[in-house]
Amino acid sequence: MYPYELIEGTGIDLYVIAIIVGIVSAFVTLRILSDKVKLSDKVFNFVLVTSVVTIILGWLSAMLFQGFYNYLAEGVFVIRGQTFYGGLIGGAVVFILFYFGVGHFVFKDKANIRQFNELATIAAPSIVGAHAFGRIGCLMGGCCYGAITDKWYGIMMYSGGVWAKRVPTQLFESLFLFALAAVLVFLIIKFKNRNALSIYLVAYGVWRFIIEFVRADSERGSSGIPGLYPSQVTAIILVIVGVGWYFLYRFVLKDRMEKAGANEEKHV
Repeated sequence: MYPYELIEGTGIDLYVIAIIVGIVSAFVTLRILSDKVKLSDKVFNFVLVTSVVTIILGWLSAMLFQGFYNYLAEGVFVIRGQTFYGGLIGGAVVFILFYFGVGHFVFKDKANIRQFNELATIAAPSIVGAHAFGRIGCLMGGCCYGAITDKWYGIMMYSGGVWAKRVPTQLFESLFLFALAAVLVFLIIKFKNRNALSIYLVAYGVWRFIIEFVRADSERGSSGIPGLYPSQVTAIILVIVGVGWYFLYRFVLKDRMEKAGANEEKHV
């Protein structure tokens, strides 16, 4: 909606500012909630280092994923734009490899393993909040827009060289994400709920699958599956992973982590 540089020649526009605000908000949320779930200072500091690596490589992953989508749609691999899913998936892979790989040598007491669910719990609302600010950036940048509409909620947006009244899917998603982040924080603080990651993956997966039906930007590419956009396929995977993580942690990992913690306390 306002895809212009604020200061000519700097490359800084409202999209960039929204992304920066989102990243800062994620770290602030992570810091505040780490005390609520009693995450150790050593693990938290290690997470900060891991997060920096994740952000850098996650951004690269977001561009590569979009290039792959473009290839499926156009037959040519062109890196043009980024996709949130690419950043999320690539970033998650990088984070896990660094957190457990490097963490194996940093944490002789395996504290990073024992506190992983606590970390996953507070990471969920942190990511959601950052994503919410990012969608505001998309609204300002004129990407990820919805279909042309004459409804009252339509917003004039500049895309394809023309102005048109469109469904503000970016705004709707931002509002949904802010609400989801608030719910997750409330559950963590008020009820000490430790299933925030699963709730996030399922809730966002369902939302994203639905909202894609009113998206209309040309950057989405093809999934190779008739009737489904790439983001909808990924949304289905997120829901499956969210449900899978819930049962895996509750019935397999939880007892093992608690036993590992008890054994460690005996040796202290």
